[in-house]
Amino acid sequence: MQDEQLQTLVAVADEGTFEAAARRLRITPSAVSQRIRALERAAGAVVVQRSSPVRPTAAGEILLRLGRQRAVLENEALDELGLRDGGVEELAVAINADSLATWFGAVLTEMASWPDVALRLRVEDQAHSSALLRSGAVVAAVTADPVAVQGCSVTPLVRMRYLPVCAPSLRERYRRGRGVDLAAMPSVRFNDRDDLQIELLRARGVDGPGVVHEVPSSESFVAAVAAGLGWGMVPVAQARELLERGDLVRVLREHLDVQLYWQAWRLRTERLDRLTRAVQRASGRVLS
Repeated sequence: MQDEQLQTLVAVADEGTFEAAARRLRITPSAVSQRIRALERAAGAVVVQRSSPVRPTAAGEILLRLGRQRAVLENEALDELGLRDGGVEELAVAINADSLATWFGAVLTEMASWPDVALRLRVEDQAHSSALLRSGAVVAAVTADPVAVQGCSVTPLVRMRYLPVCAPSLRERYRRGRGVDLAAMPSVRFNDRDDLQIELLRARGVDGPGVVHEVPSSESFVAAVAAGLGWGMVPVAQARELLERGDLVRVLREHLDVQLYWQAWRLRTERLDRLTRAVQRASGRVLS
Protein backbone atom coordinates (compact mmCIF):
# COMPACT_ATOMS: atom_id res chain seq x y z
CA MET A 1 0.00 0.00 0.00
CA GLN A 2 1.49 3.27 -1.10
CA ASP A 3 1.55 6.41 0.99
CA GLU A 4 -0.27 8.40 -1.70
CA GLN A 5 -3.11 5.86 -1.66
CA LEU A 6 -3.48 6.13 2.11
CA GLN A 7 -3.27 9.93 1.95
CA THR A 8 -6.03 9.90 -0.64
CA LEU A 9 -8.20 7.72 1.61
CA VAL A 10 -7.66 10.20 4.47
CA ALA A 11 -8.64 13.09 2.21
CA VAL A 12 -11.77 11.30 0.97
CA ALA A 13 -12.83 10.44 4.53
CA ASP A 14 -12.22 14.00 5.73
CA GLU A 15 -13.84 15.79 2.80
CA GLY A 16 -16.75 13.42 2.16
CA THR A 17 -16.55 13.38 -1.65
CA PHE A 18 -13.99 12.43 -4.29
CA GLU A 19 -14.28 15.91 -5.81
CA ALA A 20 -13.50 17.70 -2.53
CA ALA A 21 -10.63 15.30 -1.86
CA ALA A 22 -9.27 16.06 -5.34
CA ARG A 23 -9.30 19.80 -4.61
CA ARG A 24 -7.48 19.23 -1.33
CA LEU A 25 -4.84 17.03 -2.96
CA ARG A 26 -4.65 19.21 -6.11
CA ILE A 27 -5.30 16.26 -8.42
CA THR A 28 -8.28 15.29 -10.56
CA PRO A 29 -11.31 13.36 -9.23
CA SER A 30 -10.35 10.62 -11.69
CA ALA A 31 -6.93 10.32 -10.04
CA VAL A 32 -8.62 10.07 -6.64
CA SER A 33 -10.84 7.29 -7.91
CA GLN A 34 -7.85 5.45 -9.42
CA ARG A 35 -5.90 5.64 -6.16
CA ILE A 36 -8.85 4.36 -4.13
CA ARG A 37 -9.37 1.45 -6.55
CA ALA A 38 -5.66 0.61 -6.37
CA LEU A 39 -5.85 0.66 -2.58
CA GLU A 40 -8.86 -1.65 -2.66
CA ARG A 41 -7.01 -4.07 -4.93
CA ALA A 42 -4.05 -4.09 -2.56
CA ALA A 43 -6.29 -4.57 0.50
CA GLY A 44 -8.52 -7.12 -1.19
CA ALA A 45 -11.57 -5.29 0.13
CA VAL A 46 -13.78 -2.28 -0.52
CA VAL A 47 -12.49 0.61 1.60
CA VAL A 48 -15.18 3.26 1.10
CA GLN A 49 -18.92 3.29 0.60
CA ARG A 50 -19.73 5.35 -2.49
CA SER A 51 -22.44 7.22 -0.63
CA SER A 52 -23.03 10.89 0.05
CA PRO A 53 -20.99 11.63 2.02
CA VAL A 54 -18.44 8.90 1.30
CA ARG A 55 -17.89 6.71 4.36
CA PRO A 56 -15.08 4.25 5.13
CA THR A 57 -15.98 0.57 5.44
CA ALA A 58 -14.71 -1.58 8.31
CA ALA A 59 -11.61 -2.38 6.22
CA GLY A 60 -11.35 1.29 5.27
CA GLU A 61 -11.34 2.36 8.92
CA ILE A 62 -8.30 0.16 9.58
CA LEU A 63 -6.44 1.67 6.63
CA LEU A 64 -7.64 5.16 7.54
CA ARG A 65 -6.08 4.82 10.97
CA LEU A 66 -2.87 3.54 9.33
CA GLY A 67 -2.82 6.51 6.98
CA ARG A 68 -3.25 9.02 9.77
CA GLN A 69 -0.59 7.35 11.90
CA ARG A 70 1.90 7.31 9.02
CA ALA A 71 1.32 11.03 8.52
CA VAL A 72 1.92 11.69 12.22
CA LEU A 73 5.16 9.68 12.17
CA GLU A 74 6.36 11.44 9.03
CA ASN A 75 5.72 14.91 10.48
CA GLU A 76 7.42 13.97 13.73
CA ALA A 77 10.50 12.76 11.84
CA LEU A 78 10.60 15.90 9.69
CA ASP A 79 10.38 18.06 12.82
CA GLU A 80 13.27 16.20 14.45
CA LEU A 81 15.34 16.55 11.26
CA GLY A 82 14.58 20.26 11.16
CA LEU A 83 12.98 19.96 7.73
CA ARG A 84 9.56 21.35 8.66
CA ASP A 85 10.51 24.46 10.66
CA GLY A 86 8.69 22.99 13.63
CA GLY A 87 5.42 22.96 11.71
CA VAL A 88 1.97 22.68 13.19
CA GLU A 89 0.48 19.35 14.19
CA GLU A 90 -3.27 18.85 14.03
CA LEU A 91 -4.70 17.03 17.05
CA ALA A 92 -8.23 15.78 16.49
CA VAL A 93 -9.91 15.01 19.82
CA ALA A 94 -13.38 13.74 20.70
CA ILE A 95 -14.93 15.18 23.86
CA ASN A 96 -18.37 15.16 25.44
CA ALA A 97 -20.21 18.47 25.64
CA ASP A 98 -20.40 18.55 29.46
CA SER A 99 -16.63 18.20 29.83
CA LEU A 100 -16.10 20.90 27.22
CA ALA A 101 -18.45 23.21 29.15
CA THR A 102 -16.75 22.58 32.50
CA TRP A 103 -13.27 21.27 33.28
CA PHE A 104 -11.83 21.12 29.74
CA GLY A 105 -11.72 24.91 29.62
CA ALA A 106 -8.47 24.76 31.60
CA VAL A 107 -6.95 22.66 28.80
CA LEU A 108 -7.94 25.26 26.21
CA THR A 109 -6.36 28.00 28.33
CA GLU A 110 -3.09 26.08 28.48
CA MET A 111 -3.14 25.29 24.77
CA ALA A 112 -3.55 28.98 23.92
CA SER A 113 0.23 29.31 24.37
CA TRP A 114 1.06 26.43 21.98
CA PRO A 115 1.75 27.86 18.50
CA ASP A 116 2.67 24.41 17.15
CA VAL A 117 -0.72 22.72 17.66
CA ALA A 118 -4.01 23.06 15.77
CA LEU A 119 -6.79 21.57 17.90
CA ARG A 120 -9.73 19.91 16.14
CA LEU A 121 -12.48 19.12 18.65
CA ARG A 122 -15.28 16.69 17.84
CA VAL A 123 -18.18 16.90 20.30
CA GLU A 124 -19.49 13.39 20.91
CA ASP A 125 -21.26 11.65 23.77
CA GLN A 126 -18.78 9.97 26.13
CA ALA A 127 -20.45 6.59 25.57
CA HIS A 128 -19.92 6.75 21.80
CA SER A 129 -16.57 8.49 21.25
CA SER A 130 -14.64 5.21 21.08
CA ALA A 131 -15.96 4.70 17.53
CA LEU A 132 -14.08 7.81 16.42
CA LEU A 133 -10.86 6.36 17.80
CA ARG A 134 -11.42 3.06 16.02
CA SER A 135 -11.99 4.82 12.72
CA GLY A 136 -8.86 6.94 13.10
CA ALA A 137 -10.93 10.13 12.96
CA VAL A 138 -9.38 11.32 16.25
CA VAL A 139 -6.05 10.72 17.99
CA ALA A 140 -7.56 10.90 21.48
CA ALA A 141 -10.94 11.00 23.18
CA VAL A 142 -12.62 11.68 26.49
CA THR A 143 -14.73 8.55 26.84
CA ALA A 144 -16.71 6.51 29.34
CA ASP A 145 -15.22 3.28 27.98
CA PRO A 146 -12.45 1.82 30.20
CA VAL A 147 -11.57 -0.83 27.61
CA ALA A 148 -8.79 0.40 25.37
CA VAL A 149 -9.51 0.68 21.67
CA GLN A 150 -6.91 -1.30 19.72
CA GLY A 151 -3.73 0.75 19.49
CA CYS A 152 -4.72 3.12 22.30
CA SER A 153 -3.80 3.58 25.95
CA VAL A 154 -6.32 4.41 28.70
CA THR A 155 -5.93 6.83 31.62
CA PRO A 156 -8.68 7.43 34.23
CA LEU A 157 -9.87 11.03 34.44
CA VAL A 158 -12.54 12.74 36.54
CA ARG A 159 -15.68 11.04 37.81
CA MET A 160 -18.41 13.47 36.78
CA ARG A 161 -21.43 13.63 39.10
CA TYR A 162 -24.84 14.43 37.63
CA LEU A 163 -27.79 15.68 39.68
CA PRO A 164 -31.48 15.39 38.71
CA VAL A 165 -32.68 18.98 38.93
CA CYS A 166 -35.48 21.23 37.71
CA ALA A 167 -36.98 24.67 38.23
CA PRO A 168 -38.81 25.08 41.59
CA SER A 169 -42.09 25.86 39.81
CA LEU A 170 -41.91 22.64 37.80
CA ARG A 171 -41.34 20.54 40.90
CA GLU A 172 -44.34 22.13 42.59
CA ARG A 173 -46.52 21.49 39.54
CA TYR A 174 -45.73 17.76 39.59
CA ARG A 175 -45.50 17.27 43.33
CA ARG A 176 -47.30 14.16 44.59
CA GLY A 177 -47.23 13.97 48.37
CA ARG A 178 -43.59 14.09 49.46
CA GLY A 179 -42.30 13.20 45.98
CA VAL A 180 -42.87 14.04 42.33
CA ASP A 181 -44.61 12.28 39.47
CA LEU A 182 -41.59 11.42 37.36
CA ALA A 183 -43.65 9.51 34.80
CA ALA A 184 -45.62 12.66 33.98
CA MET A 185 -42.97 15.35 34.48
CA PRO A 186 -41.37 16.51 31.21
CA SER A 187 -37.63 16.03 30.84
CA VAL A 188 -34.80 17.52 28.81
CA ARG A 189 -32.10 15.49 27.09
CA PHE A 190 -29.02 16.59 25.17
CA ASN A 191 -29.68 14.39 22.13
CA ASP A 192 -30.95 10.92 21.25
CA ARG A 193 -27.78 9.39 22.69
CA ASP A 194 -28.26 10.99 26.10
CA ASP A 195 -29.41 8.13 28.34
CA LEU A 196 -28.76 9.66 31.77
CA GLN A 197 -32.38 10.61 32.44
CA ILE A 198 -33.66 7.20 31.29
CA GLU A 199 -31.03 5.44 33.40
CA LEU A 200 -32.19 7.21 36.56
CA LEU A 201 -35.86 6.53 35.81
CA ARG A 202 -35.22 2.84 35.23
CA ALA A 203 -33.39 2.60 38.54
CA ARG A 204 -36.61 3.80 40.19
CA GLY A 205 -38.84 1.48 38.16
CA VAL A 206 -40.26 4.22 35.94
CA ASP A 207 -40.67 3.18 32.29
CA GLY A 208 -40.03 6.61 30.85
CA PRO A 209 -40.78 10.33 31.12
CA GLY A 210 -43.72 12.13 29.59
CA VAL A 211 -42.75 14.83 27.13
CA VAL A 212 -39.04 14.78 26.23
CA HIS A 213 -37.40 17.97 24.99
CA GLU A 214 -34.05 17.93 23.17
CA VAL A 215 -31.48 20.73 23.58
CA PRO A 216 -28.09 19.82 22.01
CA SER A 217 -25.95 22.42 23.79
CA SER A 218 -24.55 21.98 27.28
CA GLU A 219 -25.07 25.60 28.34
CA SER A 220 -28.49 25.88 26.70
CA PHE A 221 -29.47 22.53 28.22
CA VAL A 222 -28.90 23.95 31.71
CA ALA A 223 -30.71 27.15 30.77
CA ALA A 224 -33.70 25.14 29.50
CA VAL A 225 -33.89 23.15 32.74
CA ALA A 226 -33.65 26.34 34.82
CA ALA A 227 -36.40 27.91 32.69
CA GLY A 228 -38.77 25.09 33.64
CA LEU A 229 -38.86 23.26 30.30
CA GLY A 230 -38.28 19.96 32.07
CA TRP A 231 -36.01 18.19 34.52
CA GLY A 232 -32.58 16.96 33.52
CA MET A 233 -29.30 15.51 34.71
CA VAL A 234 -26.88 18.40 35.17
CA PRO A 235 -23.20 18.18 36.18
CA VAL A 236 -22.47 19.41 39.69
CA ALA A 237 -20.09 22.03 38.31
CA GLN A 238 -22.92 23.63 36.33
CA ALA A 239 -25.68 23.09 38.90
CA ARG A 240 -23.94 24.22 42.10
CA GLU A 241 -24.40 27.98 41.82
CA LEU A 242 -27.96 27.67 40.47
CA LEU A 243 -28.89 25.40 43.38
CA GLU A 244 -27.40 27.84 45.87
CA ARG A 245 -29.41 30.72 44.33
CA GLY A 246 -32.59 28.68 44.29
CA ASP A 247 -32.91 28.77 40.51
CA LEU A 248 -32.74 24.97 40.50
CA VAL A 249 -33.92 22.37 43.01
CA ARG A 250 -33.25 18.66 43.33
CA VAL A 251 -35.92 16.43 41.86
CA LEU A 252 -34.54 13.43 43.76
CA ARG A 253 -31.77 12.90 46.28
CA GLU A 254 -30.10 10.36 44.00
CA HIS A 255 -27.26 11.15 41.63
CA LEU A 256 -25.39 9.42 38.81
CA ASP A 257 -21.61 9.25 38.51
CA VAL A 258 -19.95 8.86 35.12
CA GLN A 259 -16.29 7.83 35.18
CA LEU A 260 -14.39 9.39 32.29
CA TYR A 261 -11.22 8.12 30.66
CA TRP A 262 -8.63 9.54 28.29
CA GLN A 263 -7.89 7.21 25.40
CA ALA A 264 -5.04 8.21 23.11
CA TRP A 265 -3.01 6.58 20.38
CA ARG A 266 -0.05 4.59 21.66
CA LEU A 267 1.76 5.95 18.64
CA ARG A 268 2.63 9.13 20.49
CA THR A 269 4.17 12.45 19.53
CA GLU A 270 5.60 15.14 21.76
CA ARG A 271 2.54 17.32 21.15
CA LEU A 272 0.05 14.54 21.91
CA ASP A 273 1.97 13.73 25.10
CA ARG A 274 1.83 17.42 26.01
CA LEU A 275 -1.93 17.46 25.47
CA THR A 276 -2.33 14.30 27.56
CA ARG A 277 -0.50 15.91 30.48
CA ALA A 278 -2.66 19.05 30.20
CA VAL A 279 -5.83 16.94 30.22
CA GLN A 280 -4.66 15.02 33.28
CA ARG A 281 -3.86 18.24 35.15
CA ALA A 282 -7.22 19.82 34.32
CA SER A 283 -9.13 16.66 35.28
CA GLY A 284 -7.24 16.43 38.55
CA ARG A 285 -8.45 19.89 39.58
CA VAL A 286 -12.15 19.04 39.23
CA LEU A 287 -14.27 19.09 42.39
CA SER A 288 -17.43 16.95 42.30
